[in-house]
Amino acid sequence: MAFLVAGTLRVAAQMADTWDSLARMGRYNMLGPKVALMLSSPGVPATTVTALEGLLQALGFERPEQREASLQDFLEEVARFREQLDTLGSPIGCALVALVIPRGQLRRPQRLAQELSHCGALQGRPKLLLLLTSAPGATAEPGTFLQGLAELSGCCPHWSLMRLLTEVFHRVTEDPTGTIPCPVLRSSLRGALYLGDMQAKRPELVSSPGAQYDLSGARVALLLAVLQGRPGAQCDMAVLEDLCQTLGFETTVRTDPTAQAFQEEVTQFREQLDARTGPVSCALVALMAHGGRQGQLLGTDGQEVHPEALVLELSRCGVLQGCPKIFLLQACRGGHRDSGMGPAAFSWFWSWLRAPPMVPSHADLLQVYADVQGSSSGVPRPGSADHADILTVYAAAEGCVAYRDEKGSDFIQTLVEVLRADSGGDLLELMTEVNRRMCELAVLGPDCDQPRKECLELRSSLRRRLCLRA
Repeated sequence: MAFLVAGTLRVAAQMADTWDSLARMGRYNMLGPKVALMLSSPGVPATTVTALEGLLQALGFERPEQREASLQDFLEEVARFREQLDTLGSPIGCALVALVIPRGQLRRPQRLAQELSHCGALQGRPKLLLLLTSAPGATAEPGTFLQGLAELSGCCPHWSLMRLLTEVFHRVTEDPTGTIPCPVLRSSLRGALYLGDMQAKRPELVSSPGAQYDLSGARVALLLAVLQGRPGAQCDMAVLEDLCQTLGFETTVRTDPTAQAFQEEVTQFREQLDARTGPVSCALVALMAHGGRQGQLLGTDGQEVHPEALVLELSRCGVLQGCPKIFLLQACRGGHRDSGMGPAAFSWFWSWLRAPPMVPSHADLLQVYADVQGSSSGVPRPGSADHADILTVYAAAEGCVAYRDEKGSDFIQTLVEVLRADSGGDLLELMTEVNRRMCELAVLGPDCDQPRKECLELRSSLRRRLCLRA
């Protein structure tokens, strides 16, 4: 009997380690193999495929599967890859799907991300989706993104993937041709992800001289919040305003805007910045309101405004070119209430550890959108020069509810707590810590008696490390 109990405890402990790799070490422990799938459209240059394969090997993915398929078959190929992983019967350390496609032809990349997220073998484990695009007339040689990431992965294996990507984003946009769009990442990771050999003894490649944003100029913040009919919103506004002032931001507060006033306030904020005589080094905009079914913000008049339009408005600010622009969105992005995902077995063991086994369904996913060769069609799009240096943090995953009670929202209250504890850390890493803490929470909503989960989504085109310590 004692033998059976000891064996059961050992198996349960192994399940705990493989399921929630952040519980004990604060970062993904990468137990198990790293697996990868490469998909390319017909006509992709062989040099690009070879460079991509070399990148995956540099990141530690051995012998990635490589297939050529039409765009119509991509979802089916990813589904087949997911099924293969689910039949392995052993833990996976990390999975990566890399796609090389013609620009503008992949209409719904989120369907691929959702397919990967549904993999049972990857629940609680990091999942990477790398979407590389090319345009007609692009050079046959792979561009700065693939080469830079492969070089950094080999020279700096102890850097987190988020730090590697930020440095590569900087290198890509420093290309002398000036035609390379800035890549963009979308992250719901709950902790630091290291793909390299942490014990490797190699000379470290020195970061670029401008690897960190210079915040010696003025810092400005605009807080826009609907308080009517949103219990706890006043608490969010108070703590966020106090944090901004502590971090040295000149803060403007506006409450209960209509949908049109959201747009007008951001436009006026941009115009005032462009009229300043002194340098501005950083801008923060917080948008707090009820959300529509498609992620719109609802003003006090019940009308909708798209948050992406507000981000675009500030990205046109001339004085902020090359400077970080931070957007915090506390609003629902749909009506889905996520019950989370977790192991059905050994629930008593999780209770004994007092560790919630459930993980938000949308967590642990990192998507990267980049131009594989660096040519540009000249058409403005997210990630181009006008869309670089932006960090947008959504309080909920796409389609999901963002939770709030009379004490404030989980997102704003946790964010303030983390930044007060360590405002000098890299902001992307701090936001990942905010997400980790939020993913551990279990929320009982007013219309249900079952625990629900919440997960952040970070969208970043930051090209340098961003530290806010005043």
